[in-house]
Amino acid sequence: MSDWDAAKYHRISDPQVAWGRSVAARLAPAPGERILDLGCGTGRLTEEIAAAPGIFVVGLDRSAAMLQEPATRRRQGQTPGSGAGSQTPGLAYVRGDGAALPFVAAFDAVFSTATFHWIPDHDRLFRSIHVALKKGGRFVAQGGGSGNLEHLYGRARRLMRSERYAPFFTSWSEPHHFENVADTERRLTTAGFERIDVSLVFAPVPFERPEAYAEFVAAVCLRHQVDSLPVEDRDGFMTRVTEEAIADDPPLTLDYWRLNISARKAGG
Repeated sequence: MSDWDAAKYHRISDPQVAWGRSVAARLAPAPGERILDLGCGTGRLTEEIAAAPGIFVVGLDRSAAMLQEPATRRRQGQTPGSGAGSQTPGLAYVRGDGAALPFVAAFDAVFSTATFHWIPDHDRLFRSIHVALKKGGRFVAQGGGSGNLEHLYGRARRLMRSERYAPFFTSWSEPHHFENVADTERRLTTAGFERIDVSLVFAPVPFERPEAYAEFVAAVCLRHQVDSLPVEDRDGFMTRVTEEAIADDPPLTLDYWRLNISARKAGG
């Protein structure tokens, strides 16, 4: 499977950034804190958090392409901070796996948005975050939750089973993992967290133009499905998805559900 088109994601990821800013407001970073942005993507939010006085932020992502984007923008004079692996004070980027973090008692807070649904094992994920936090450390996150994009993914599955496209999906497995509130609370408790608060909220995202909808869906929501198709079949697949979305009520609207998480590590 190909890596993300990071430059495109950086350009079109306004919905994720808007959600992330609301999560960052709950984070409320304080001067002197060390914060991990788990699944930082192209660093748009990472840089905003690091801009607060006295904050040190590490942005971590599995995608090499995503981590290269901040370095590219920095070379072009578009962003402050550092490239991947740099030791610039206040901001650094590291490639890593959120379910196997290379940190022990290193952070006052772990922040994450639009990432956890790409990590299949949430038991390992929460244990890893717990280990990475200092005593009393905060865990504030949001990702796709139960029911997320079910209308879109159901439509895509029907199309994938059609005679035209079925041969390209014979070994298909879903790349995402959308969790519910009860199981998330249980996993957080088992991992050792306390003061746990988990909620699921509906957050639909409308698009004004079919072209913008198709670009976003192909690059973000159905990236793996589109990548599974021959290049010559991709436009036709997305045309079918978009035409059906135009007929929806409301039209061209993605049915996002967001799982909000707040918890603390004991002590401190």
